[in-house]
Amino acid sequence: MQGVWFRGSAREEAVRLGLRGWARNRGDGSVEILAEGPPGPMAEFTRWCHHGPSGARVAHVNQGSEPNGEELDEFRVRY
Repeated sequence: MQGVWFRGSAREEAVRLGLRGWARNRGDGSVEILAEGPPGPMAEFTRWCHHGPSGARVAHVNQGSEPNGEELDEFRVRY
């Protein structure tokens, strides 16, 4: 869902947890997030993604654990 500041809120949560990665809107109205970090913070971030920020309606979360090949040094919002 777009228009509820999901990407910015995801960035804030990821930075708080010390994660690296990015969040971007997709053409179909969903948000795609790539995140990496230690298992504990990643689990907490995944739980956050299931509800997101106030006003968000999360229908489902797809999760995988594959090497992405990107050098990630921080968490960013991609446009």
